[in-house]
Amino acid sequence: MHNRGKLTDLVAFAAVARAGGFREGARASGVSASSLSEAVRRLETRLGVRLINRTTRSIALTEAGARLLERLEPALGEVEAAMDVVNAFRDRPAGPLRLNVPATVARLVLPPIVASFLKLYPDIRLEVVVEESFVDVLAAGCDAGVRYDERLEQDMIAVPIGPRVQRFATAASPAYLDARGRPEHPRDLLSHACLRGRFASGAMPVWEFERDGTVVRVDPTGPLVVRAGAAVDLAVSAAVAGLGIIHLFEEWLRPHLQSGALEPVLEPWWQEFPGPFLYYPGRRHLPAPLRAFVDFIKARTPS
Repeated sequence: MHNRGKLTDLVAFAAVARAGGFREGARASGVSASSLSEAVRRLETRLGVRLINRTTRSIALTEAGARLLERLEPALGEVEAAMDVVNAFRDRPAGPLRLNVPATVARLVLPPIVASFLKLYPDIRLEVVVEESFVDVLAAGCDAGVRYDERLEQDMIAVPIGPRVQRFATAASPAYLDARGRPEHPRDLLSHACLRGRFASGAMPVWEFERDGTVVRVDPTGPLVVRAGAAVDLAVSAAVAGLGIIHLFEEWLRPHLQSGALEPVLEPWWQEFPGPFLYYPGRRHLPAPLRAFVDFIKARTPS
C-alpha cells in the first residue's frame, strides 16, 4: 500500500481510539463508521496484530493498540501542524474549528461572539458540539472547549470568555406568587413548587443562595425535573405558565423578567459566580483557526 493510504489508515485508527468507538470516531472525524472499521481492519491485517477488541457496544485497545496510539499521537500532531503551516500564507485563516460547550454557553455566551468572529474570518468553518459533561476535547474530536470551572487537567490553558461575573436568578410568574405567596428567605422554597434540573450524571444540583457572606443551600421539590441543556427551555415555559419557581442563569430568564412574565424572587440572595473559560491543550500546535479564535477572545474579553 502506498504511504498516503497507510497514513489514512493510521489516522482512522487514532480517531477511533481517541473517541472510544467507531460511531463516536465517525462523528468526530466526519468519516463514516464503516470506512473507519475497514481502515482499522486493513491496518491490523498489514501489521499482523489486533489493535482493537470489538464488542457489540464498545471497543477497547489491546496492549499493542495502546502502544501504537502512544507513539502515533505526537506524529499525527506534527502532521496536522505541517498541514496548518500553509495557513500562514493566506490572507486570513481558513479551515475547521470545533468547540465543545455546554448548552448554557451555546445559548447565552456564544451568539454575539460567533457572529462577530465569523464575519471577521469567513473562511473558518465553525462547528459547535453541545455537551454538558467535562470532556477530553481532543478525544471528542474538538479543538477547544468552554466550561465554567477553571480547574483543568494538566497541560490545558484557560482563557476567560464572555461575561466575567454571572448570577443565578430565581423567579416565578406573578400569578403563581399571588396564589402561593412570595418567599422571603431561601428556606421558604421548601414549601413551594420548584422546577428542577438534573445533570446527565443523574445528580440534581441544590439551589445555592448567598447574602452578606452567608450561604444557604436548599433542595426543594416540585412537579417538573428537566435534563440540563436544551430541556431547560421547557422549565422556563412552565415557570411562565405558573407551574412553579425556577432557579437559573439570570441571562436565560432576563427576557421574561423584563416583560413581566416572570417576577424576581429572593433577589438580594442571588448568588454570583465566575464566568466561563475557553480551554485548549497547551503543548499542542494551535491550528490557525483556533489561534485566531483565541486571539479574538482575548481582545474582546475585559480583564
